[in-house]
Amino acid sequence: MIIVLDDRTDVADGYIALLRREGVAACALPTGDVPYWLSAVSDTDLAAIEAIIVGEVARRPGLCQLISARTRTVIIATRETLSLEETLELFAAGVDDVVRKPIHVREMLARIRAVARRSSGATKPLRFGQIQVFGDGRDSIVGGDVMPLPRRERRILEFLMLKSSCWVSKAQIFHAVYGLFNDDFDENVVESHISKLRKRLRQRLGYDPIDSKRYQGYRLVLPDCVSDDGVAKAPTSYVQVECGLVSVKH
Repeated sequence: MIIVLDDRTDVADGYIALLRREGVAACALPTGDVPYWLSAVSDTDLAAIEAIIVGEVARRPGLCQLISARTRTVIIATRETLSLEETLELFAAGVDDVVRKPIHVREMLARIRAVARRSSGATKPLRFGQIQVFGDGRDSIVGGDVMPLPRRERRILEFLMLKSSCWVSKAQIFHAVYGLFNDDFDENVVESHISKLRKRLRQRLGYDPIDSKRYQGYRLVLPDCVSDDGVAKAPTSYVQVECGLVSVKH
């Protein structure tokens, strides 16, 4: 889920259309509503936001500082023209990158994922067992071979990979894939997507890498955490470092 902030409605709509074409949920917020939204939004909803793109808005450094103080999500500022003074001011306000337009949407996504990787200490590409994802529109690699997936299943897999071994709720996955303000679908659609994704992954890997637990949600597991019948078990204890996975045998 990516949020676009720009006082020019046509520009914001253009970004959203391009992001959705890449299979990324996106929406725009009126910049005047941002302070109230930041004070009211839950931590669960914030965790589903992959990045905030800040275009031409009034009092931009102050707005970026407000966003940075409330969330650790990636903040990208865009400019028609760049000046050293303004660039330094934006970085001081907490943005993670400042880019000059025009910029291709896939480059924007690559920059967002690069910042996220550096923040989490992850390597490129994101790897978990026999699964690799790229986050820039390329197909995932599963079991050593490219595995084309339907757009939303690919986004779910990428989201689970970004969270690594952390539990993520159905609501978090829904917001990451469909957006925070999408009322056209019900959260239960996530269960259908994950059921299909699990079947595809199990056919390729020989086990189900997605563990699920009532009231906790979903997470990825490694082969030694799965019993002979493909069901997740817990013989291994986990040490989480920045949502990464270190398994410790007992």
